[in-house]
Amino acid sequence: MNRDLATTEQLKQILAQLTDLTETNSLHWEKQTGSSHRYANSNGVLLILGPGEPLENRHTPRYLHITPLYSQKWLEINSLDLELHDSLMQLIAAVEAATLNQPPTDPFALTSDLLKLLDR
Repeated sequence: MNRDLATTEQLKQILAQLTDLTETNSLHWEKQTGSSHRYANSNGVLLILGPGEPLENRHTPRYLHITPLYSQKWLEINSLDLELHDSLMQLIAAVEAATLNQPPTDPFALTSDLLKLLDR
């Protein structure tokens, strides 16, 4: 990947911070119903981690998709990126441990809270 060293280091720091927040249960990840993805919302930023293949399956490319909720911009970190691979895999291991026994949820479910927001 053609990227300057400062940007690579900043991305590694972001991954390390997300890993730390996950390991201390400060960042709550959820399994999505009908999907192999994990997702979290952190300070108005949607995080999508996928796919949810077993960690032993080292041939499946992994990714972290980062999207500010009120922006059309996004960033994706892929496990095929040799400079960020290890940091991303550490985050994936932490998320897998945190969501191991968690039932799936539907982030798009129609709830009374959502209906209240729409009924203005």
